[in-house]
Amino acid sequence: MVNILIIEDDKAISNLYRIAFKLDGYKTLIANNALEGINLLITNIVDIIIMDLGLPDLDGIKLLKDIRENNETIPIIIVSARSNEEEKVACLDGGANDYVTKPFSTVELAARVRSLLRFNGVKNQTESVFINGKLKIDYVSHTVYVDEKEIHLTNYEYKILCVLAQNVGKTFTHNYIIEKVWGKDGNDSGTLRVFMAGLRRKIEKDFFKEELFRTYVGIGYRMIRL
Repeated sequence: MVNILIIEDDKAISNLYRIAFKLDGYKTLIANNALEGINLLITNIVDIIIMDLGLPDLDGIKLLKDIRENNETIPIIIVSARSNEEEKVACLDGGANDYVTKPFSTVELAARVRSLLRFNGVKNQTESVFINGKLKIDYVSHTVYVDEKEIHLTNYEYKILCVLAQNVGKTFTHNYIIEKVWGKDGNDSGTLRVFMAGLRRKIEKDFFKEELFRTYVGIGYRMIRL
């Protein structure tokens, strides 16, 4: 299922989003301000962001740039009542993929969402399921299971897991994983180690005995075929 993060302080518009995207089979995560939006982005798997500029706690352009500093790939659509050309240019230069002016057509907005998802290789329907030993990743629902029990991963933990699962048995360098998860100007290896430790606690039975993940100090990580 495609997860859409909505950052919008107008509850009537948020509800409109929820209803419209439900018809397309999408799940919506609603944030009423920038802080809630950042928290939802960190703790959930998000495929696309739709956000307003006039947020109560932070200007939308600043939020846009903050998101782009940590994630260069996630599609972002600005939906705002601000219609002047300078605002639009600032948003597009700041990393937005598209800009829609309020009032807007939900049909047109849904079409723009589908277009961006196709461009980024995200599909609403797919049969792709990864299984390695007792680990199962369902790419359709963004869910992970160990021993048939669902485990909750943060957004970054899930992305790291998917990178390692792409080629089981292949060692990925720190820089490669960081670029895939956070973008070219992403985090450092220390941050990566923290998230890898989280993955081990949640997936491996014995944190001090490597079972699924192999660490190569100073180089990177590899997922073992079980």
